[in-house]
Amino acid sequence: MSQGRILVVDDDPQIRRVMRTTLVVQGYEVADARSGEEALERFREGKYDLILLDMNMAGIDGIETCREIRSSSDVAIVMLTVRDSEKDKVTALDAGADDYVTKPFSTPELLARVRAALRRVPNNPETGPQSIRAGNLEIDLQTRRVHLRGNIIRLTPKEFELLRYLALHPNIPVPHMKLLQAVWGPDYGEEVEYLRVFINQLRKKIEVDPSNPQFILTEPWVGYRFNM
Repeated sequence: MSQGRILVVDDDPQIRRVMRTTLVVQGYEVADARSGEEALERFREGKYDLILLDMNMAGIDGIETCREIRSSSDVAIVMLTVRDSEKDKVTALDAGADDYVTKPFSTPELLARVRAALRRVPNNPETGPQSIRAGNLEIDLQTRRVHLRGNIIRLTPKEFELLRYLALHPNIPVPHMKLLQAVWGPDYGEEVEYLRVFINQLRKKIEVDPSNPQFILTEPWVGYRFNM
């Protein structure tokens, strides 16, 4: 049984070959593309659960490709980059990536990032709420849809998981590490820049005034709190 369908996008044929072999052995179905243009074409032709996307390519680069895909899809995206500066990482996340991995990377690290990007926190309809309402915001935990003033707000998988976790723990400051491990998995905890970017994106989507948020409040030096 397939673990999921992955599109590998990189202009280096050796890297594509290594990643394809690594992922196929783990039970994933894998297709590849050697440019942003080819990636967009393959993406339009097929359905994928995850895209591994090189940040630096000739023509349409990874950032532009990521933005284009994200404009119409919530598919999981992990950016591959040779640059390790916080600015570049934030740029990747801000473009819509769920995660990034810096080259050169080890096989265990790549597989961990893939699992984290595909990770979904299961609902428990028997013991937990099926929906959460706060003012004019409604979070449907069963359909994974968010409604604001009657309109559907499209979130990426990680944005939804982050909002879901905060909303299930209302009015309580949730520390950065706890949020990271709840949404991305136990291997995470120090990547505070992830939260800054994703919280900013969420605020742009659900807050009337993102600079003066009503729902997602910052707890200085601690984390974030969902206000109900």
